[in-house]
This record gives sequence, structure tokens and C-alpha cells, in this order.
Amino acid sequence: MPEPETTKRLSTGIAGLDEVLHGGLLPQRSYLVRGTAGTGKTTLGLHFLTAGAANGEKSLLITLGTPEARIRLDAETFGFDLTGISIIDLTPTPDFFAKAKTYDIFSPADVEREPITRKITEQIEKQKPQRVFVDAITQFRYLASDPQQFHKQTLAFLHYLNHQQATVLFTSEYSEVTPDDDLQFLCDGIINVANTEHGRTLKVSKYRGSGFQEGRSAMRITERGILVYPRLLPETHHQAFTQEPLPCGIAGLDEVMHGGMERGTVTLITGPSGVGKTTLAMHFVHEAAKRGEHSVAYILEEPLSTLTKRCELLNLPVGALIQQDRLSLTKVEPHRYMPEEFVGIVRQEVEKRKARIVVIDSITGYRKFLRGDDLLTDMHTLCQYLHNMGVSVFLTNEVQEIAGGFKATEHEVSYLAGNIIYLRYMERRNEAGALEVGRCLGVLKKQLSGFENTVREFQITAEGIQGGEPIIGLRGILSTMPVVDESRREP
Repeated sequence: MPEPETTKRLSTGIAGLDEVLHGGLLPQRSYLVRGTAGTGKTTLGLHFLTAGAANGEKSLLITLGTPEARIRLDAETFGFDLTGISIIDLTPTPDFFAKAKTYDIFSPADVEREPITRKITEQIEKQKPQRVFVDAITQFRYLASDPQQFHKQTLAFLHYLNHQQATVLFTSEYSEVTPDDDLQFLCDGIINVANTEHGRTLKVSKYRGSGFQEGRSAMRITERGILVYPRLLPETHHQAFTQEPLPCGIAGLDEVMHGGMERGTVTLITGPSGVGKTTLAMHFVHEAAKRGEHSVAYILEEPLSTLTKRCELLNLPVGALIQQDRLSLTKVEPHRYMPEEFVGIVRQEVEKRKARIVVIDSITGYRKFLRGDDLLTDMHTLCQYLHNMGVSVFLTNEVQEIAGGFKATEHEVSYLAGNIIYLRYMERRNEAGALEVGRCLGVLKKQLSGFENTVREFQITAEGIQGGEPIIGLRGILSTMPVVDESRREP
């Protein structure tokens, strides 16, 4: 019978993995960590051992592939403290080959099996470890005379450790030549780690006695060990909020929006290059700072130094907002993140730093620079999570044509947004009668309230965006470049 979800759990030492496992590992059971060489199996095991040691539990490492000295050296590079962790080193000594004269070194099973078993059992019964990590258990295969014997001996070994009240984590290295299907039947849970074309991944495929989060999670190995970014499930995240309108602080434009865009909605700001999309989004951020709220902006295509300088010139003091902890400005490096990893970074800002506005600049950069197979679905999932948390989202989208047929977006993502603000260039004559290019703005869609159907001119000045009155005589807004019909303008 499955154990209740309230059963005490053991932390793996990796917060994201504990979340996938609904709190951690069930005690006194055996878990398989499987993957090819270089996927992070041993590092995951070191997290497991050091988490136990930090909690006052006795931890033991049994190594059959990597010598103890090398393990301790590698652990130091990650900052793992193995001081209180015992290690049984069953790897061959350097002089093993030279001294192996009494039997064929390529068939040592009958000679070695008994002393190895005795060495393990003596240490287990002496130390009474609560956590045991075996790396890699597939090495025992070479001490067995046939697959049936290996299966029987491994099952007995795991049962022995569990009977000694130990929770066991063991690794296997598999390939097409040496599959580990037999080990998958012997364990209570399976954690799969892999290197894919998009990055490292982790997936739990079996967990007896407990529920777990299914699907792939992103994984990264850093200088401090493993980070796991679970697949986002928006329906499991909720936060109460009031859907009040949030103004951008530009009088004429707030009138178009009937006071602003409601909290917890997704707003798409779309238009051609240089028309002012990012600047408008930063106006919403600036107003949020005045209310004492924290915002975060993810910049995918523009250098942060360029954006910061440009905002300062427009009287949007980005530097001061960062110092006041009202704004986090993050540069998303090309091809660095998988979508789950990016989501994990956003969640930190929302859940730890209480960000109330999230800006993603831009959709084009998101789809170009993140590594994944279905980025549109990933963005939809992220936006749904932010909506559930009462966070207002502003997505900038660049349309390629400066003039020509009107398109809200060229990426088929307009369905993501409850609100759409479009910015366009237009032709007009100045007071001297010369033809010039101006800017105009309108609202195409607003989910929770009405809005003006008018189009307003705006200018980008040293004081930021300045909104104007509704434009009279504007034609071509949904076709070619908008043109002001001077004959219809008021004298």
C-alpha cells in the first residue's frame, strides 16, 4: 500500500530535486541514479551524503570506480565537506596489476567476491550509516559468474542495507552493450540524468510509495554542485491579488488604457524596431517603483549598459531603481538556458523577492536564444504561472516591417496576451510643412475593461515618453504606414 504523502522525507540536498520528489526520498529504501558517463551521477550522490551529514546523519560512500583520494579532491572543487563521511574504497590499487599472480586478473570473481563482501558488511555493522551511496553498483556485475547471480546478489545487498535502516542511493552506467534493465526492477525509485542537445536534464521515472512530478526537468552543474529546475506546473501556484489597473504614468496613454493594464494580466507591446516598445515597458516598471513594488526585466537582445544609459537619458533612473532594490535587470545570454531553467530564475524573483512586474524583452530573443523544442508552449506556461501569482507581464515584440500591412506579431503569440498595445510609425507634416516620421500608439485588445479606440501620437523626449491627444485624420493604421490627412486636422 502506498505510504501517505506526510511520511517523513530525506532531502537529497538539491532543492529542485526535492520538489520533483514531493519533498525528498522515503527513508530506508533504495534508489537508482542512472545515466551515461559525465552526466552528474557521482555529484548527485555527494549532495545526498553531505545533506545527511549536515543533518547529523551518518553517511557512507562505497566507491568501486573512482579512488577515494580523487573523490575527495573532486568534492573540494564543488565545496562539499566530506570530513564526517566514511568511504570504503574498493577500487584496484595502483600495484594491483603487478601483484596479481595467483589468478587471471580478467576473471577474478570467485577470488574477490568474499573479501569485498566481508569488507562492506564489517563497515556497515560497525558504523550503522543512515545513508549509503554506492558508485557504481554495475561494477559488481564483474564479480558475478552470470546475470542471474548478479541479480540475486544485488537484491540481497540492497535488502541488507535497508534492513540495517539505511537509505541507499546507487548509480549505474548503462549502454546498449551493457543495459541496466535488471537494476531498474530492483530499486524503489529511478532518477535519470542525461546530456541532451539542449542541455542537461533530470527525470524521475519510478517512485514506489509516493507521487512525484513527471516529465523532464532542466539540470545544471555549477561550481557549487547541481541545480535542478523542475518543469513548471502553473495550476499548483496561486496567490491572492486584486486586479486593479496599473498605469504607465503617461497621462495621454493611460487615458487610452482607461487607467492602465490590470494586475495579473499579460500585455504584448508590439511594433517595429526603435519605435519605443522597451521604453514604454520601463515606464510601467518606473511607476511600480513609485508604489514601492519590485520589478524584474529580462533583456535578451540589447546590452544592459546600452539599455541603462538610454533609460537614464529618458529620465528613467534605472540605476537608482536597482540600488533601491525596486528593479532587477538581467541579461539573458544567448543559448545558455533551457526554458525550465529560465522559469526557475523567474520564480526566484517572484517567490523570493516578490516581483510584481515581469518584463521579457523580447519574444524574438526568447524564441531565438533559449534552448528547447516547444518554446511557445513554454512561454504560455510561464505566463499562466505569473498570472496565477498576480504578476503583471509585459512582452515586447518586434515586427519586421516598419511600413506595410499591420501585424500584431509575426510569431503567432498574440493569444498569450490579454492586452495588446501597438506602436507604429506614421507620416505627418510639421509646423513648417516638411514631411516627417512620427510615432503613434493604440490599444488593440484589453481583456478586463474597455479602452479608447482612438490612436494617439507620442514622442520620446528627454523626459521619457510624452503622450498627446487623439489624432484626427489618421488613415492607413491597419494597412500601410499611417498617414495624417492634413485636410481633416483642426486649424
